[in-house]
Amino acid sequence: MADTKREIERKYEAGPDTRLPDLTGVRGVCDVVDKGVAELDAVYYDTEDLRLAEASITLRRRTGGDDAGWHLKLPVAPGVRDEIRAPLEDDVPRSLAGLVRARTRGAALVPLVRLRSRRDVRHLVGAKGALLAEASTDTVRAERLTGGDGSTAEWTEIEIELADGGDPAFLDAVHKRLRKKGLKPARSASKLAKALQDTGRRPAPPPEPDGTAGGHVLAHLREQADTLVTCDAAVRRDLPDSVHRMRVATRRLRSAFRTYRKILDPAATGPVAEELKWLARELGVDRDQEVLAERLTARIDAVPVTLLLGPVRGRLRAWAGAGRAGSRARTLAVLDSERYAALLDALHTLLADPPLRPAARKDAVAVLPRAILKDYERLAARIDRALALPAGHDRDVALHEARKAAKRARYAAEAAAPVLGRPAKRFVKRVKAVQKVLGDHQDSVVARDTLRDLAIQAHLAGETAFTWGLLYGQEEARAAERERELPRVWAKAVPGKLRRL
Repeated sequence: MADTKREIERKYEAGPDTRLPDLTGVRGVCDVVDKGVAELDAVYYDTEDLRLAEASITLRRRTGGDDAGWHLKLPVAPGVRDEIRAPLEDDVPRSLAGLVRARTRGAALVPLVRLRSRRDVRHLVGAKGALLAEASTDTVRAERLTGGDGSTAEWTEIEIELADGGDPAFLDAVHKRLRKKGLKPARSASKLAKALQDTGRRPAPPPEPDGTAGGHVLAHLREQADTLVTCDAAVRRDLPDSVHRMRVATRRLRSAFRTYRKILDPAATGPVAEELKWLARELGVDRDQEVLAERLTARIDAVPVTLLLGPVRGRLRAWAGAGRAGSRARTLAVLDSERYAALLDALHTLLADPPLRPAARKDAVAVLPRAILKDYERLAARIDRALALPAGHDRDVALHEARKAAKRARYAAEAAAPVLGRPAKRFVKRVKAVQKVLGDHQDSVVARDTLRDLAIQAHLAGETAFTWGLLYGQEEARAAERERELPRVWAKAVPGKLRRL
């Protein structure tokens, strides 16, 4: 069974004769305790073409020390990683291999580099012996095992790792002391990254945008594809908001394919977009259930206790629990499916050899605004149609279609904001306000359908349906309020300076 540890650390370059400076003067440090020397032997695994290293992910099998076993480290922020551990065994544990499957895409994980380290450990302790951080001086010898000629490298580094639950500000205080003593932050984020660099091989950096429309759109697409793959591991770990972020990445990719079809050939992007639509729909089962449960719980919490008649909370919890279990299982099945694996392969192939059209070679500022304005015109037509319809089912459907158009216009402008600057950011803010009104309206439509079902279940079980009816009426009133609000919010959502770019 794998377990997870949040690792927050700083690394510093050191010479072979460097010793850890005295840190007893750092605020909060009462003592520095010698914990002895450990001999560590770690073999790092990756694909032949360094797909994990490219994403700053490390996977190792380590012996020695007090945490022997398999360690998978996933980046969270600079200097922060989640370390997921599994017991020591010969082969890569399935639990860890599954978390990087979206990166490896079927390629074998092979031994890449062997690092043998002599670790001199000190504990920085505070009042009453509380551990603040672990400071280690590591003397490392690296040997390439795959994809090279057996090259080796040696270096020494100092590592300060914050204790579990510690305040990251403590590392800032230690940093000041080490800098005063002449130590410099390490240029490599991990031992593996330094080993690859020093033995003559490291991942190729992503292409830089070149100012053309194609270069900018491709940079955006690659960023969203990386977000999708990053969220894969987070969804498998059941981290908060991970399904939502993964679903948004699929939508942003689809939106960019559609909006910028003058730049990328839709004949090539179309099949991938359809598969992204399938993935978003499957992820929606989990995400929509989560959002709806939160909405209905909040509505019940706001009802006076005198109006909560019958086992309302219990029935909602049972409904949410049953739906969550089913949707979670379905999501994991999708991520393990051959169809999803094929989608990842197709997306990677598309971005590696993009089907660029002639407009891709033009200046981004000349091309991107026109694409955004087309999405705005599409949104305007849908809102005008919805507002012309009488209240009821047809208007609800039309407003939902307008909501989807608002998302597309917003995503298009967000993608272009790094190039177009303030006019695009201002447009994003205005369209986001429209999307929020339309989104709350659609959430109310979905909530009413569920409330009706819950009322029927309560009635058939011999319970009063009064509270469910009350909540239904509140949602109905909220939807009507959003419909009245929409014209005012929409009047402000004008492209402004985008028309003059």
